Amino acid sequence: MRKLHRSQRNKMLFGVCGGLAEHFNTDPSIVRIAFVLLCLLSFGLPLLIVYLAMAFILPQQ
Repeated sequence: MRKLHRSQRNKMLFGVCGGLAEHFNTDPSIVRIAFVLLCLLSFGLPLLIVYLAMAFILPQQ
């Protein structure tokens, strides 16, 4: 089983979206666009809190 981690290659801010994309074997741009759309539509603050928590909890690659 592969472990979830922050990406060093697909890093823009903290590497969380890049790590999620690598874990699920998808394009990092799709994960980033989905994250931004979810933040803008309805899940803004809670999703940002989860992102920041993952940035500090997940190990780097």
